[in-house]
Amino acid sequence: MVQVQLRMPEDLVKDIDRWVSRGRFKSRSDAIKTIVALYEEREKTREFYQMLVERSKEAREKPEILVPLEEIE
Repeated sequence: MVQVQLRMPEDLVKDIDRWVSRGRFKSRSDAIKTIVALYEEREKTREFYQMLVERSKEAREKPEILVPLEEIE
């Protein structure tokens, strides 16, 4: 694991410390890693959604390319 130093607004650090004191996270480090992981997951979801939008557009324009779900299993 790589150690990273960062600067954050004091209010945000206070929020993180409050979450740690309430038991939501084990430490500041745990909180920040979790928040970054959640952001990463959100970005993956956004990319997946964009792919679905593109595929839906393709399906509307060329319905003959659709494959029935029964054929996938």
